[in-house]
Amino acid sequence: MQLARVTGAVVSTQKQENLRGAKLLLVQPVDANGRAHGVAVLAVDAAQAGTGDHVLLVLEGRAAATAVHRRGAPVDAAVVGIIDEVS
Repeated sequence: MQLARVTGAVVSTQKQENLRGAKLLLVQPVDANGRAHGVAVLAVDAAQAGTGDHVLLVLEGRAAATAVHRRGAPVDAAVVGIIDEVS
């Protein structure tokens, strides 16, 4: 898992069938101090996150697809939690 910040939502009217109804978010990986690092990624939301939220991000295909209950879907990243505090 990795820390990230949601920078926006992605709207797609045409999706692979297993992704219909899935909320897609653009997330930027961050370090423990909240500083951005790496490139932003597209993730399926399993935590009802919104823009500006700091979140837990899974970046492994099989684990990400399992986390969002979309077996067989082409999922490489998933938001699985919203962070309240890092100490």
